[in-house]
Amino acid sequence: MKIALIQMVSGVDVQANLRQARVLAESAAQAGAELLVLPEYFCLMGHADVDKLAIGEVNGQGPLQQFLADVAQDFGVWLVGGTIPLKHSKNMNVTSPSPEQERVCNSSLVFSPEGICVARYDKIHLFRFDNGQERYDESQVLEAGSAPVTFDLLSKDGHTWRMGLSVCYDLRFPELYRAYATAGAHLMLVPSAFTYTTGQDHWEVLLRARAIENLAFVAAAAQGGLHENQRRTWGHAMAVDPWGKVLAQRDQEAGVVLVDLDFDLLSACRNRLPSLQHRVL
Repeated sequence: MKIALIQMVSGVDVQANLRQARVLAESAAQAGAELLVLPEYFCLMGHADVDKLAIGEVNGQGPLQQFLADVAQDFGVWLVGGTIPLKHSKNMNVTSPSPEQERVCNSSLVFSPEGICVARYDKIHLFRFDNGQERYDESQVLEAGSAPVTFDLLSKDGHTWRMGLSVCYDLRFPELYRAYATAGAHLMLVPSAFTYTTGQDHWEVLLRARAIENLAFVAAAAQGGLHENQRRTWGHAMAVDPWGKVLAQRDQEAGVVLVDLDFDLLSACRNRLPSLQHRVL
Protein backbone atom coordinates (compact mmCIF):
# COMPACT_ATOMS: atom_id res chain seq x y z
CA MET A 1 0.00 0.00 0.00
CA LYS A 2 1.42 3.34 -1.01
CA ILE A 3 0.94 6.14 1.52
CA ALA A 4 1.89 9.81 1.53
CA LEU A 5 3.00 11.78 4.57
CA ILE A 6 2.58 15.49 3.99
CA GLN A 7 4.94 17.93 5.64
CA MET A 8 4.02 21.60 5.94
CA VAL A 9 5.18 24.85 7.53
CA SER A 10 1.72 26.21 8.20
CA GLY A 11 1.23 29.89 8.92
CA VAL A 12 -1.39 32.25 10.29
CA ASP A 13 -3.51 32.44 7.11
CA VAL A 14 -5.98 29.55 7.08
CA GLN A 15 -6.85 29.86 3.40
CA ALA A 16 -3.19 29.92 2.36
CA ASN A 17 -2.60 26.78 4.44
CA LEU A 18 -5.56 25.02 2.81
CA ARG A 19 -4.34 25.92 -0.66
CA GLN A 20 -0.91 24.47 0.06
CA ALA A 21 -2.38 21.35 1.64
CA ARG A 22 -4.50 20.75 -1.46
CA VAL A 23 -1.54 21.19 -3.82
CA LEU A 24 0.53 18.71 -1.81
CA ALA A 25 -2.38 16.27 -1.58
CA GLU A 26 -2.91 16.42 -5.34
CA SER A 27 0.78 15.72 -5.92
CA ALA A 28 0.61 12.71 -3.59
CA ALA A 29 -2.53 11.35 -5.25
CA GLN A 30 -1.00 11.72 -8.71
CA ALA A 31 1.99 9.71 -7.47
CA GLY A 32 -0.35 6.84 -6.64
CA ALA A 33 -0.81 7.17 -2.88
CA GLU A 34 -4.10 5.76 -1.62
CA LEU A 35 -3.70 7.02 1.97
CA LEU A 36 -2.67 10.63 2.64
CA VAL A 37 -1.82 12.01 6.08
CA LEU A 38 -1.73 15.74 6.82
CA PRO A 39 0.21 17.12 9.81
CA GLU A 40 -1.14 18.36 13.12
CA TYR A 41 -2.47 21.93 12.87
CA PHE A 42 -2.16 21.86 9.06
CA CYS A 43 -4.88 24.51 8.88
CA LEU A 44 -3.36 27.03 11.30
CA MET A 45 -0.23 27.75 13.28
CA GLY A 46 -1.46 30.96 14.88
CA HIS A 47 0.22 33.71 16.81
CA ALA A 48 -1.31 32.35 20.04
CA ASP A 49 -2.99 29.12 21.16
CA VAL A 50 -6.32 30.90 21.54
CA ASP A 51 -6.38 31.45 17.75
CA LYS A 52 -7.61 27.85 17.49
CA LEU A 53 -10.82 28.82 19.24
CA ALA A 54 -11.80 31.27 16.51
CA ILE A 55 -11.81 28.57 13.83
CA GLY A 56 -13.31 25.78 15.97
CA GLU A 57 -16.09 23.87 14.23
CA VAL A 58 -19.07 21.80 15.29
CA ASN A 59 -18.51 18.13 14.55
CA GLY A 60 -19.95 17.32 11.14
CA GLN A 61 -20.07 20.80 9.65
CA GLY A 62 -17.77 23.66 8.80
CA PRO A 63 -15.35 24.79 6.08
CA LEU A 64 -12.36 22.82 7.38
CA GLN A 65 -14.31 19.57 7.42
CA GLN A 66 -15.75 20.35 3.99
CA PHE A 67 -12.23 20.98 2.70
CA LEU A 68 -11.09 17.57 3.91
CA ALA A 69 -14.13 15.83 2.46
CA ASP A 70 -13.60 17.56 -0.89
CA VAL A 71 -9.90 16.67 -1.08
CA ALA A 72 -10.61 13.01 -0.30
CA GLN A 73 -13.40 12.82 -2.87
CA ASP A 74 -11.76 14.91 -5.58
CA PHE A 75 -8.58 12.82 -5.55
CA GLY A 76 -10.20 9.48 -4.66
CA VAL A 77 -8.00 8.87 -1.61
CA TRP A 78 -8.25 8.02 2.05
CA LEU A 79 -7.36 11.18 3.95
CA VAL A 80 -6.29 11.59 7.56
CA GLY A 81 -6.88 15.28 8.14
CA GLY A 82 -3.98 15.96 10.48
CA THR A 83 -5.86 17.83 13.17
CA ILE A 84 -8.48 20.56 13.22
CA PRO A 85 -10.15 22.22 16.23
CA LEU A 86 -13.62 20.84 16.97
CA LYS A 87 -15.80 22.36 19.65
CA HIS A 88 -16.07 20.26 22.77
CA SER A 89 -19.50 18.83 23.52
CA LYS A 90 -19.74 20.35 27.00
CA ASN A 91 -19.60 23.84 25.46
CA MET A 92 -22.16 23.17 22.74
CA ASN A 93 -25.10 24.45 24.76
CA VAL A 94 -23.28 27.39 26.32
CA THR A 95 -24.28 30.61 24.55
CA SER A 96 -21.25 32.65 25.56
CA PRO A 97 -18.65 30.49 27.32
CA SER A 98 -16.13 32.34 29.45
CA PRO A 99 -12.44 32.12 28.49
CA GLU A 100 -12.05 29.55 31.26
CA GLN A 101 -14.88 27.43 29.83
CA GLU A 102 -14.04 27.63 26.15
CA ARG A 103 -12.15 24.64 24.81
CA VAL A 104 -11.77 22.75 21.57
CA CYS A 105 -10.63 19.22 20.89
CA ASN A 106 -7.56 18.68 18.74
CA SER A 107 -9.27 16.25 16.39
CA SER A 108 -7.94 13.96 13.70
CA LEU A 109 -10.64 13.08 11.16
CA VAL A 110 -10.49 10.29 8.58
CA PHE A 111 -12.31 10.62 5.26
CA SER A 112 -12.98 7.85 2.75
CA PRO A 113 -12.46 8.29 -1.01
CA GLU A 114 -16.18 9.09 -1.17
CA GLY A 115 -15.63 12.09 1.08
CA ILE A 116 -17.35 10.49 4.09
CA CYS A 117 -15.94 10.97 7.58
CA VAL A 118 -15.40 7.45 8.94
CA ALA A 119 -13.42 8.12 12.13
CA ARG A 120 -12.62 10.85 14.65
CA TYR A 121 -9.83 10.76 17.20
CA ASP A 122 -9.41 13.49 19.82
CA LYS A 123 -5.84 13.91 21.04
CA ILE A 124 -5.66 12.29 24.46
CA HIS A 125 -2.38 13.62 25.86
CA LEU A 126 -1.97 17.40 26.02
CA PHE A 127 1.53 18.79 25.63
CA ARG A 128 3.11 20.84 28.37
CA PHE A 129 6.73 21.99 28.22
CA ASP A 130 8.78 24.74 29.85
CA ASN A 131 12.56 24.99 29.60
CA GLY A 132 12.73 28.64 30.66
CA GLN A 133 12.80 29.87 27.06
CA GLU A 134 9.95 27.98 25.39
CA ARG A 135 6.66 27.38 27.13
CA TYR A 136 3.64 25.42 25.89
CA ASP A 137 0.50 24.29 27.68
CA GLU A 138 -2.18 22.88 25.42
CA SER A 139 -4.60 22.42 28.32
CA GLN A 140 -5.22 26.18 28.26
CA VAL A 141 -7.36 25.83 25.13
CA LEU A 142 -7.71 22.11 24.45
CA GLU A 143 -9.95 19.47 25.96
CA ALA A 144 -8.33 16.05 26.07
CA GLY A 145 -9.83 13.07 24.33
CA SER A 146 -10.41 9.86 26.22
CA ALA A 147 -10.50 6.91 23.83
CA PRO A 148 -8.25 5.19 21.28
CA VAL A 149 -9.72 4.97 17.78
CA THR A 150 -9.01 2.58 14.90
CA PHE A 151 -10.34 2.34 11.36
CA ASP A 152 -10.00 -0.28 8.65
CA LEU A 153 -8.87 0.36 5.08
CA LEU A 154 -9.30 -2.22 2.32
CA SER A 155 -6.23 -1.54 0.22
CA LYS A 156 -5.62 -2.10 -3.45
CA ASP A 157 -3.03 -4.65 -2.33
CA GLY A 158 -5.91 -6.91 -1.24
CA HIS A 159 -5.25 -6.57 2.50
CA THR A 160 -7.44 -4.89 5.08
CA TRP A 161 -5.16 -2.61 7.06
CA ARG A 162 -6.17 -1.60 10.56
CA MET A 163 -4.96 1.87 11.55
CA GLY A 164 -4.46 3.28 15.03
CA LEU A 165 -4.88 7.04 15.37
CA SER A 166 -2.72 9.27 17.55
CA VAL A 167 -1.35 12.82 17.54
CA CYS A 168 2.09 14.25 18.35
CA TYR A 169 2.59 14.20 22.16
CA ASP A 170 0.69 10.89 22.31
CA LEU A 171 3.90 9.38 20.96
CA ARG A 172 5.42 9.48 24.46
CA PHE A 173 2.80 7.16 25.92
CA PRO A 174 3.49 3.58 24.82
CA GLU A 175 0.35 2.19 26.46
CA LEU A 176 -1.77 3.85 23.76
CA TYR A 177 0.12 2.07 21.00
CA ARG A 178 0.10 -1.22 22.84
CA ALA A 179 -3.69 -0.87 23.04
CA TYR A 180 -3.70 -0.48 19.27
CA ALA A 181 -1.48 -3.53 18.80
CA THR A 182 -3.84 -5.50 21.04
CA ALA A 183 -6.72 -4.32 18.85
CA GLY A 184 -4.95 -5.69 15.79
CA ALA A 185 -3.52 -2.50 14.30
CA HIS A 186 -0.96 -2.86 11.52
CA LEU A 187 -0.15 0.83 11.09
CA MET A 188 0.01 3.62 13.70
CA LEU A 189 -0.49 7.17 12.39
CA VAL A 190 1.06 10.17 14.16
CA PRO A 191 0.32 13.58 12.59
CA SER A 192 2.53 15.96 14.54
CA ALA A 193 3.97 19.41 15.16
CA PHE A 194 6.93 18.45 17.35
CA THR A 195 9.01 21.34 18.63
CA TYR A 196 12.53 21.60 17.25
CA THR A 197 13.92 21.38 20.79
CA THR A 198 12.28 18.08 21.70
CA GLY A 199 12.27 16.67 18.20
CA GLN A 200 16.01 16.72 17.67
CA ASP A 201 16.52 14.49 20.70
CA HIS A 202 13.40 12.33 20.86
CA TRP A 203 11.42 12.21 17.58
CA GLU A 204 13.10 9.41 15.67
CA VAL A 205 13.83 7.22 18.68
CA LEU A 206 10.21 7.41 19.84
CA LEU A 207 8.80 6.58 16.41
CA ARG A 208 11.18 3.64 16.03
CA ALA A 209 10.45 2.41 19.54
CA ARG A 210 6.68 2.42 18.96
CA ALA A 211 7.23 0.41 15.76
CA ILE A 212 9.62 -2.11 17.30
CA GLU A 213 7.68 -2.81 20.48
CA ASN A 214 4.41 -3.32 18.61
CA LEU A 215 5.82 -4.92 15.45
CA ALA A 216 3.81 -2.43 13.42
CA PHE A 217 4.39 0.23 10.80
CA VAL A 218 4.46 3.79 12.18
CA ALA A 219 3.91 6.80 9.91
CA ALA A 220 4.16 10.43 10.98
CA ALA A 221 3.28 13.52 8.96
CA ALA A 222 4.85 16.66 10.41
CA GLN A 223 5.21 20.40 10.60
CA GLY A 224 8.81 21.22 9.73
CA GLY A 225 10.40 24.64 9.67
CA LEU A 226 10.25 28.21 10.98
CA HIS A 227 6.65 29.43 11.13
CA GLU A 228 5.29 32.96 10.87
CA ASN A 229 4.65 32.92 14.62
CA GLN A 230 8.40 32.27 15.08
CA ARG A 231 7.81 28.78 16.42
CA ARG A 232 10.24 26.25 14.95
CA THR A 233 9.10 22.68 14.39
CA TRP A 234 11.30 19.65 13.89
CA GLY A 235 9.79 18.16 10.75
CA HIS A 236 11.31 14.83 9.66
CA ALA A 237 8.04 13.34 8.47
CA MET A 238 8.85 9.67 8.44
CA ALA A 239 7.69 6.09 8.00
CA VAL A 240 9.17 3.24 10.04
CA ASP A 241 8.75 -0.48 9.41
CA PRO A 242 7.89 -3.10 12.08
CA TRP A 243 11.59 -3.93 12.55
CA GLY A 244 12.37 -0.28 13.36
CA LYS A 245 13.94 0.62 10.03
CA VAL A 246 13.30 4.15 8.74
CA LEU A 247 11.82 3.66 5.28
CA ALA A 248 11.63 7.29 4.17
CA GLN A 249 11.73 10.78 5.62
CA ARG A 250 11.91 14.48 4.77
CA ASP A 251 14.05 16.67 6.98
CA GLN A 252 12.52 20.15 6.75
CA GLU A 253 10.17 22.36 4.72
CA ALA A 254 6.98 21.50 2.89
CA GLY A 255 6.79 18.39 0.73
CA VAL A 256 5.54 14.83 0.42
CA VAL A 257 7.08 11.61 1.73
CA LEU A 258 5.92 8.65 -0.36
CA VAL A 259 6.42 5.10 0.85
CA ASP A 260 5.19 1.62 -0.02
CA LEU A 261 4.16 -0.49 2.97
CA ASP A 262 4.46 -4.26 2.58
CA PHE A 263 1.88 -6.28 4.53
CA ASP A 264 3.94 -9.45 4.01
CA LEU A 265 6.91 -7.79 5.71
CA LEU A 266 4.75 -7.06 8.74
CA SER A 267 3.57 -10.68 8.87
CA ALA A 268 7.14 -11.95 8.53
CA CYS A 269 8.37 -9.76 11.40
CA ARG A 270 5.56 -10.93 13.68
CA ASN A 271 6.15 -14.57 12.78
CA ARG A 272 9.90 -14.62 13.36
CA LEU A 273 9.69 -12.66 16.61
CA PRO A 274 6.23 -13.29 18.13
CA SER A 275 6.76 -10.94 21.07
CA LEU A 276 3.16 -9.73 20.99
CA GLN A 277 2.18 -13.27 22.00
CA HIS A 278 4.67 -13.32 24.87
CA ARG A 279 3.22 -10.46 26.89
CA VAL A 280 2.64 -11.17 30.56
CA LEU A 281 1.36 -7.86 31.91
